[in-house]
Amino acid sequence: MVDAARARKLADRIQQIVAEMLERRIKDPRLGFVTVTDTRITNDLRDATVYYTVYGSDGERAETAAALESAKGVIRSEVGRKTGVRHTPSITFVMDSLMENAAHIDDLLAQARAKDAEVARAAQGASPAGDANPYREPDSGEDEDDDLDEDGLDAHGAVGDGEDGRSGRPSS
Repeated sequence: MVDAARARKLADRIQQIVAEMLERRIKDPRLGFVTVTDTRITNDLRDATVYYTVYGSDGERAETAAALESAKGVIRSEVGRKTGVRHTPSITFVMDSLMENAAHIDDLLAQARAKDAEVARAAQGASPAGDANPYREPDSGEDEDDDLDEDGLDAHGAVGDGEDGRSGRPSS
């Protein structure tokens, strides 16, 4: 096992090397407009997963995946040469679904905005049911002790203040 900081540095270095190779050295015509978005490496530094996105149609994405798969050996040898690690990690290319997820989230947000606008239109002319103030407020003219029954309990069964100002039963 290797510490996480070293693994992260190696993953970042692999990402830089792969992006540079795709930009400058790999001249496959099937390779579309590729962006390397992330690289992750296992704790034993044996396997690296390179995430990428491709701008274009599904056919262009499939061609780019095939081009990356055929260039995997050249890219791995360059990664081994430039990193200087004892064992060059095997490289796996994975299509990053970041763009599709972002588009899906945008669609969900648009649906939520439409529902909110529909609710706002429905509530525009509506008035609340019942009283404007649904909470009971004691009248300022009434004494609150008048609401107690003969046992000193109010309507909810709570013990009221006694005649001497202390809580509990009134003094006899």
